[in-house]
Amino acid sequence: MIVSTRGRYALRVLVDMAEHTDEDRIPLKEIAERQQISQKYIESIMTLLSKNGFVDGVHGKGGGYKLNRPLSEYKVGDILRLTEGSLAPVACLECGVDAITCERKAQCRTLPMWEKLNSIVSDYLDSVSLEDLILKESE
Repeated sequence: MIVSTRGRYALRVLVDMAEHTDEDRIPLKEIAERQQISQKYIESIMTLLSKNGFVDGVHGKGGGYKLNRPLSEYKVGDILRLTEGSLAPVACLECGVDAITCERKAQCRTLPMWEKLNSIVSDYLDSVSLEDLILKESE
């Protein structure tokens, strides 16, 4: 599993928003400047996050984005699954329409190892929240 720029930037944007929860709505321009990410790239990330209920957005003058739940409910695993599509270390463990069904699954000696790795990674990422990331920064 390699986390793409999109996944890393989505986390950076959400952490930035978490650090500024005292503001009503946060304009993308401000996030882009603080994070040194192009506003156009952040727009595509925010569209994805908004459509999937991670943030609320208002367009126009006085608009911007706002987190819509407690920081503890934003799990890194959920964010990365949304932006990356899968966290599986090998294609045969991916779920969904485009998932590959391996013909050797029944006799694969390495499959249990990949399943365990997948479980360890998923469990860890699902245990880390935006709140954890914010608290670790301030320690």
